[in-house]
Order: sequence, then structure tokens, then C-alpha cells
Amino acid sequence: MGFLLAENRATSGVVGCRDINDTLGQFALVSYIPDPLASFLDNLRIELTPLAKPRAHVTILPPRPHEHDLVETIGRLRVDSRPFRSFAVEIGEIEIFEASHVVYLGFAQGAEELSSLYRALNRGSLEYTENFPYHPHVTVAQNIDPQDAPALAAIAEERWRNYRGPRGFTVDRLSFVQHVAPHVWIDVATLELSPEQAG
Repeated sequence: MGFLLAENRATSGVVGCRDINDTLGQFALVSYIPDPLASFLDNLRIELTPLAKPRAHVTILPPRPHEHDLVETIGRLRVDSRPFRSFAVEIGEIEIFEASHVVYLGFAQGAEELSSLYRALNRGSLEYTENFPYHPHVTVAQNIDPQDAPALAAIAEERWRNYRGPRGFTVDRLSFVQHVAPHVWIDVATLELSPEQAG
């Protein structure tokens, strides 16, 4: 098996590495992945964890409580994200977070840009100290028995190896979302990043 084990670098996805109800009422910032890659990732996640209700994404700001004026927070997010231009990312290989046993796909390209967004936007009314350092990834299996992680990672690795579609996408918009019910996140606001500079 060729998947990697990442030590203590987990971070929540939209649903997070915590119990499903732990993030009810909380907010997160994500970038949705487009089709056909999104459909592949959603189908893979359902294969590995049948109770999942995924919408493929990469998380910029993991779930966090928010008790401030929502309109002001969204306005600040728009201002703070304005200097960022859209950028290309490329998904890498299957890995496992050692601390949380989450199976995920890392990034071969774009991780630094995603981390820069995190550092710029994790402030003010949205500043929050994560349980683990921010580590950009796409979750493919979480909330699983630790002993099942290697076998699920092996399945994910085989499916990913046989996937023939695009493995990259452009991060050009961010979605501010809220966890309103178990497995249900709603879009609260969309932030458009400036177009990529030519050449």
C-alpha cells in the first residue's frame, strides 16, 4: 500500500473530524470542487462510508462558532479575500491523519495558496484555534473505526489510481456555510476571487 500516514496534522472538513453534532450551528469557509472530479469524490466517499452525505470541497476555514454580526463578518471576509486571485490546485495522493484516522487526499499543487487564504481569513470574528494545524486536504472517509482506516485507504488508493478524469481544479470562489442540521450545511454567502492573471 502506498498511502501516507500524516502525523498530528488533521483539520476538520465541512463536517469535521469531530462527532457530527459537535459543529451544529457553526460556520466554515469552503471551496466546492467541480464535476466530474466532485462526482467521483462523492461516490468514493459514499462507497467508503455509506451514511455520508458529501459535497466535495476543500475547507479554507474549518468549522468554528460565530457570535458576531453575520453581515459584518461576511463584509470583512469579502475585504480580506479581495487581494487573492483565483489559483489552480492539483490533488495528490491518499493519506491518513494519524490522530483522527481520517482518510484524505492531499494536494500536489496549491497547498501553499490554500494555507495563505487560511492565515489571512482566520482572524477577527472568525479567529479560532484549531485542534490541529491547518492542513489542506479533501476528506474521503472520516468518523470511522481506527482499525478500518488502512483498508479503506487501500480501496481509495485503488479507485484514485484508476480514475481517468481531471485531478485539478481552479479555486475561484469561496462559500461561507453554516451547519444547520445533522449532515446539512447551507450556503450563507459566496465570495468571488479575482480572475487569475494571464501569463
